[in-house]
Amino acid sequence: MRTIIVLSLFIVPVIASAQSQRGAAMARTLWGDPDLQGVWDYGTITPMERPDRFAGKEVLTSEEVAALEAEAVRNFATADRKPPEGSVGGYNLFWRDYRSNVVASRRTSLIVDPRDGKLPPLTQQGQKQLGSVSKDLPAQRPIRYRSGGAGTDGPEDRGLSERCILGNNAGPPLLPDVYNNLIQLLQTADHVVILNEMIHDVRIVPLDGRPHLPRSIRQWMGDSRGRWDGDTLIVETTNFTDKTGYLSNIHDAYGTGETLHLTERFRRVDEGTLFYEYTVNDPATFTRPFTVELSMRKSRGHIYEYACHEGNYGLYNQLNGARVQEKAVEEVAKRGAR
Repeated sequence: MRTIIVLSLFIVPVIASAQSQRGAAMARTLWGDPDLQGVWDYGTITPMERPDRFAGKEVLTSEEVAALEAEAVRNFATADRKPPEGSVGGYNLFWRDYRSNVVASRRTSLIVDPRDGKLPPLTQQGQKQLGSVSKDLPAQRPIRYRSGGAGTDGPEDRGLSERCILGNNAGPPLLPDVYNNLIQLLQTADHVVILNEMIHDVRIVPLDGRPHLPRSIRQWMGDSRGRWDGDTLIVETTNFTDKTGYLSNIHDAYGTGETLHLTERFRRVDEGTLFYEYTVNDPATFTRPFTVELSMRKSRGHIYEYACHEGNYGLYNQLNGARVQEKAVEEVAKRGAR
């Protein structure tokens, strides 16, 4: 089914020109829907939460934008610094997708509601799970955050992205991260396809009004259903699994996804801009819903396959290295007992 949907988009021309309600030309498909197709870049240095230094300030000045973007450029060089003695280091600048741009709105945070730009307080049941690419922290299984882990006894102790199950920023919802901040949108009259660059995950979103899957059927990226509201594509996603958190990046993940109801909105602003907004409603984790928005830029590039496990010895070497360290400790203990 996936192949049929994707191929049909390349066999026939699907773009036509029409007039939007504002009178400006808008690209539309032959069946009349706004044309959202293309590769879109959602990378930005704007943080999800408003930094304390900008408390009470929603929009940056031109001078502040220039200073932040210049600072980001200077920070690029840190990825190519020689690693400390005894360390092999991590990805250098070639592999990272560093950005130096704030969002087009110049907002100080991606969160637009609440107005303070901060995540709402967690409920008593809400639990923030922390992970890190450089340190293992206590956690309960399943390991719901994307990176880091709770140990090295086996692969199940490692984060989901280390096991190539879910990417840090793949969502849903989408959250800018250190690399692979691209999606590709494809359309037919009754489906929209959302292809993530990160771990090449795909969501096929029906537009025909069919109901969601039964609550007993849970999926890594949830169960999405779409509809048009004027020129805005609205995607409602439920049925997330309890095996993953969301709003996940290298360091953090919230909730379990089990009670998450996600509403995403996509709207073509102009030839090179796609507006993206989402509302997270998870009463088991947060005391109130919150809304995030950002603008995606049209990319001239292509999405290449993210071959996560093919030829990847990282997880194997990590676990094997742990066994070597354990053996060395055992040898020292034996010598001390003699």
